[in-house]
Amino acid sequence: MKVKPLADRVLVKTDKLEAKTAGGIIIPDTAQEKTQTAIVVAVGDDKEKIKVSAGQKVMFEKYAGTPVKIDGDDCLVLKAGDIIAVIE
Repeated sequence: MKVKPLADRVLVKTDKLEAKTAGGIIIPDTAQEKTQTAIVVAVGDDKEKIKVSAGQKVMFEKYAGTPVKIDGDDCLVLKAGDIIAVIE
């Protein structure tokens, strides 16, 4: 399925968290904190507000975005203002 965000929205694919600690303890999904980094998949058409492009790794605010599942992948639709940094 192809999704194209509108206006100042950005579609990102969230990173997977490690399910095991360095000591070998397995952490269940319910106890894990939500990751705050993701890869940009698609961007809206408001080029004045959006400063990222597809393929960049970004950091976003903790409780930002609308979660969606696309082709079995966990994704978020974020406002451009919710993206706080580009990770290089």
